[in-house]
Amino acid sequence: MASAHSIPSIEERFEFTSGAKRNLIIGGGIGIALVALGAFLAANGGGHEAAAHGAEAAAAVGHGAAEHGAAGNEAAAATGHHEAGLMTRIWANLWVNGVYFTGMAVVGMFFISYNYLAQAGWSAVFKRVPEALPAFLPFTGIVMLLTFIFGGHDLFHWTHEGLYEVGGPEYDPIIAGKRGFLNTPFFVFRLVFYFAVWYWLWRVIRNLSLKEDEIGGTEFYEKSIRFGTAFLVVFGVTSSTSAWDFVMSIDTHWFSTMFGWYTLASWHVAGLAVITLVIVMLRERGYLRAVNSSHLRDLGKFVFAFSIFWTYVWFAQFLLIYYANLPEETIYFLERFRGHGGFFKAPFFITLFLNFFFPFLVLMTRDAKYTHSILKVACWSVIIGHYMDFYTNIMPGTLGASAGFGPLEWGFFLIFICAFGYSIASQLEKANLIPRNHPMLEESLHHDIA
Repeated sequence: MASAHSIPSIEERFEFTSGAKRNLIIGGGIGIALVALGAFLAANGGGHEAAAHGAEAAAAVGHGAAEHGAAGNEAAAATGHHEAGLMTRIWANLWVNGVYFTGMAVVGMFFISYNYLAQAGWSAVFKRVPEALPAFLPFTGIVMLLTFIFGGHDLFHWTHEGLYEVGGPEYDPIIAGKRGFLNTPFFVFRLVFYFAVWYWLWRVIRNLSLKEDEIGGTEFYEKSIRFGTAFLVVFGVTSSTSAWDFVMSIDTHWFSTMFGWYTLASWHVAGLAVITLVIVMLRERGYLRAVNSSHLRDLGKFVFAFSIFWTYVWFAQFLLIYYANLPEETIYFLERFRGHGGFFKAPFFITLFLNFFFPFLVLMTRDAKYTHSILKVACWSVIIGHYMDFYTNIMPGTLGASAGFGPLEWGFFLIFICAFGYSIASQLEKANLIPRNHPMLEESLHHDIA
């Protein structure tokens, strides 16, 4: 429907001010200070707590072994692996944030690709925002590669060579049977492949978008549709295989046929929350004046809808495992409900509240979906909630009884989110905020669903 409101100028250049840069650098500095504080506290006061916590967890696992047979034995074996030190906790936090922020970055490419494939017009006016997110991929890619090279042996149980020696004391026939896929050279190859292909396809579409701004016409738009479709085909496969590699392989015995969808749903809604939050913050600073309440309402609908979709996948995965009652599958949830002294039970349910109940309730009404203050609160809830989601997915299998949640964890999160914000702002500064020659721009400028 055509809109009657006046159309502001589409000539807008974002200025990444020295004050904004300073604030992000200060935020990163505070994150580093928190990491240092957390490391000091863990090194000087965490040892006794970890020992007591580990003993309690071992007792709980021993009880679980009696009840659940093979699954309990696996958990008991894993508990020995979970007696982790400070360095392992640092590697685990780097891995959690690397995986999480990789997902939010690549979802920017996912968003613009399915909008290209659908030839959607509504999103053209703010396309530069999701277009800026994937620039962060090299940073998270390097972090994850280095973390795996130097800390992978501490995080991934399947990297222990003794597991594959037939007749040896550590031999594990289940893990040995997966060696064709779970081996270090092939894992590193896949990790590099994911980031290289995702980033290359983004660079192609980004360059086509910038050329379109200079030259105009439909040639670059049509090429963008083809490359966006290619990305969706690639991402349709790699979003699942990367979820298996980055998260599911940590609990090597456990598996879920829905885990790829689950991880994609978590990445997607968190990325949508970042896109929406950045657009709202830009509007509050006088930018993106052509973005109207209908655009915001549609973005709010996206966050609202995919919060529900994530919950659907969360519950479906849980329900399938619950009623099947297979020990090799139920151990995943038992470890988070009852294992490790019950440490992960609180974050497990906090995740459900932040990612479903809260955004569902605050975004339910029509007007809430375009109100700046409500959108910001809902988006921050989703962003923090899905960090907690990846925390509860990764930490039990890497740290177990040695896990904690304090200055160290918040420090790493703050470092990554400030670096992510710096990367996004740097990209926004490099081009006109509104793609002036996008073929669908006129439709987007008049977007009205009132």
